[in-house]
Amino acid sequence: MISLTPRPGGPSLRELAGSGRLPDHQVMDRPTLDWITRHRPAGASVRVTMPHRPLLLVPNASWFARRETATSIHGVRHGARLAVLVQLLAPGLGLPLDRGLALAAAAACHDCRRLNDRDDPGHGQRAADWLTEYIADVEAVFGTAATTEAITAVALHDVPHDTFTRNQARGYRQHQVAVDLLKAADALDRYRLPLARWWPDLNRLRLQVPAWAPVLAHDLVVGSEQAHLDGATDTQALEHALRAVMPE
Repeated sequence: MISLTPRPGGPSLRELAGSGRLPDHQVMDRPTLDWITRHRPAGASVRVTMPHRPLLLVPNASWFARRETATSIHGVRHGARLAVLVQLLAPGLGLPLDRGLALAAAAACHDCRRLNDRDDPGHGQRAADWLTEYIADVEAVFGTAATTEAITAVALHDVPHDTFTRNQARGYRQHQVAVDLLKAADALDRYRLPLARWWPDLNRLRLQVPAWAPVLAHDLVVGSEQAHLDGATDTQALEHALRAVMPE
């Protein structure tokens, strides 16, 4: 029987993944992060320039369907990293600032209705429904509201293109750039996963990401997860990682 959460001092996520015994709720550990750190993707670090630094949009743990999910590999830090990646990628795709920020706000919450760290079919639509209902709460915290475009991207982020229903395909045609951008950002944060075969396959994306994106995404994962393991809060860990990849 698979346990609900890893036992402290027990096998690492990487060991559990290798033996097919990953629990329903998966939390980063030092041995797994050490392995991730040693396997930084090839490519030189490139300083990303923007007219302004990306906003750090950290979702409230109370927004998540389950407390265990908020602290897991699909939790608060994952959502906040996606919000950063969306803001960094959006200008290159022609998204104006307001649309990029709205998508970033939604991205921070894209997994908030997950029930576990497995496939959990339908969690994107559940998050989109939650965003629609609590749009004012999100705006009060982030200072920007999720739009129809952003909510559609959340609803479709976990659905493969070739399995879209007729209604989903219609939503995709209307908001294609936002949907593919969120899917790309979600893929780039897969460097937090404990097996390399689950890491980003850029050939499967519907849009081209800049050469700097994989290295930066990896460094965001390592920096924020290491800081959190060292005792930082979610927000402190993310601030530390963002300063490291984009020095002021």
